[in-house]
Amino acid sequence: MTNLALVVGASGIVGNNLARHLSKKRWPVYGLARRPPGDIDGVRPIAVNLLEPDALRSILRDLRPTHVFITAWLRQKTEAENIRINGAMIRNILDALSPAGSVRHVALVTGLKHYLGPFEAYGKGKLPPTPFREDQPRLDVENFYYAQEDELLAAARRDGFGWSVHRPHTIIGYALGNAMNMGVTLAVYASICKATGWPFQFPGSPQQWNGLTDMTDARLLARHLEWAATADIARDQAFNVVNGDVFRWKWMWTRLADWFGLKAAPYCGVGAPLARQLADASPIWTGIARKHKLASDVLIDLISAWHTDADLGRPIEVVTDMTRSRKLGFLDYQATDESFFDLFSRLRGERIIP
Repeated sequence: MTNLALVVGASGIVGNNLARHLSKKRWPVYGLARRPPGDIDGVRPIAVNLLEPDALRSILRDLRPTHVFITAWLRQKTEAENIRINGAMIRNILDALSPAGSVRHVALVTGLKHYLGPFEAYGKGKLPPTPFREDQPRLDVENFYYAQEDELLAAARRDGFGWSVHRPHTIIGYALGNAMNMGVTLAVYASICKATGWPFQFPGSPQQWNGLTDMTDARLLARHLEWAATADIARDQAFNVVNGDVFRWKWMWTRLADWFGLKAAPYCGVGAPLARQLADASPIWTGIARKHKLASDVLIDLISAWHTDADLGRPIEVVTDMTRSRKLGFLDYQATDESFFDLFSRLRGERIIP
């Protein structure tokens, strides 16, 4: 039976890379977003708002996807609003697809806030021990990831499809204007430091500087999503998904600095948040972009300083266990420094950075 993919959130860092991967693997792919990309070969864009159930039902009425990959979310001011809005998005898309009965598998991408807690209590309170494992119980706090999972499981019971939940760590990959894009943010920051002579300062906490951590390449995540969606042995399970290596930021920061021809500033024991460092940097970036004829001279369209600060400012060591996937046969590995370098090279090649 032919597989037909619906990638929900095709404009984001996960969905964009997944749509490209599936298209290259000869899947017919629909890419759904409010403003879906139109530049991915073989991906048919669908423009719709997930918070408009009537429009969803109308647009998806004759679409019969076999595999649905949900990679979308919308940040709200409070976790209660995150739960209401992001839970509704999952419910609306699965309700709209239910009448056709074509869906065989739904994959949902969440993340390590499953273990760390929501933004309002990020990395605080009583947390499970690291490395994080999929069978650890939920935290006793409100969390929109839990609401999304609950909507997914309810629809699976109703409609009989298989499911998987994917929990990546901080994702490295190509996507512009994305709320969770550390790689592009650090590339722009390094480019500003190079142009101005600013010190290339680590923005995060001592625990992140000194402790072990890991990350997730969006390309590896795309392969993991396809694997879990098509391997019977992976059906109806939640999975952590990271590159497979571990590192300390005090090592990685020097690696990133070297790539840009910078000298990493000594770490003084206190982070220098990017939201503060880049608060007045818009005119600087405009000048850099115009000098080098870059694709965008609008700083805010490229960076997500707040999210990078949140990840690098966590007060605990964060390491993720991948045993469940490994035992079931997913053995892919990606060196994280090379993930950054591949991204930086692409950004330079597409004239996003000088």
